[in-house]
Amino acid sequence: MVIAAIRHAEAADLDSLRSLFRRSSLSNTGDRMSLLAHPDALELSGDAIAQRRTRVATDVDGRIVGFVTVADGPGFLELEDLFVDPDSMRGGIGAALVRDVVASARRAGVGRIEVTANQHALDFYRHAGFVYDHDVETRFGAAPRMCLAVMA
Repeated sequence: MVIAAIRHAEAADLDSLRSLFRRSSLSNTGDRMSLLAHPDALELSGDAIAQRRTRVATDVDGRIVGFVTVADGPGFLELEDLFVDPDSMRGGIGAALVRDVVASARRAGVGRIEVTANQHALDFYRHAGFVYDHDVETRFGAAPRMCLAVMA
């Protein structure tokens, strides 16, 4: 998959992001039943877009194929969301979005990025350079907390 651009999400992108979020979330058979039992977990608000915390990856036709949302933590950036269109998975989109977040962290002088990882995404995060730190409790059970050191 060729990414044409990574840019800030705009209000007009919200419907596309909601659709991508739902399709991507439900594409993992290991999570599907839990998510369907908690439909509020499949909702995506537009707050992060308005706050310019969401970046989208688009293909050459301008279609959104992935997105990432970050939040400021005390001394780190929190990777809140990272989703790729199921038809475009394993094409380097997620990695490109992580690299975009790393570049943003460097520009801001932030030393690390943290994420509470989905069990099914551990290999992706490890490959992107994240390391396991500890487990945290989520509404769906224990999940690994991972971090990525950002070099200046």
